[in-house]
Amino acid sequence: MIAKISKKKITFEFYAPEARSVFIAGSFNEWKPAANPLKKDKKGNWSTVVNLIPGSYEYRFIADGLWEDDPTCEMRNVNQYGDYNCVLNVD
Repeated sequence: MIAKISKKKITFEFYAPEARSVFIAGSFNEWKPAANPLKKDKKGNWSTVVNLIPGSYEYRFIADGLWEDDPTCEMRNVNQYGDYNCVLNVD
């Protein structure tokens, strides 16, 4: 019998009170920003929930068309553009 791998709900949050749109792109959505738009609350916090299987993922936020780091992420990998991707490990 094959064990089913359960997905975990991961909440991504980004503070950008002046932004008009925020997306998240990463290895979990083939780096397609439109796949995961974030929603803004009244305090300027943007968030979304993504269901992920255990593993390691790289990602970045896109706020008003500009690629941004997650300030809460402590692990980063250099990407092909000489910048950094944030790294998330899901257990």
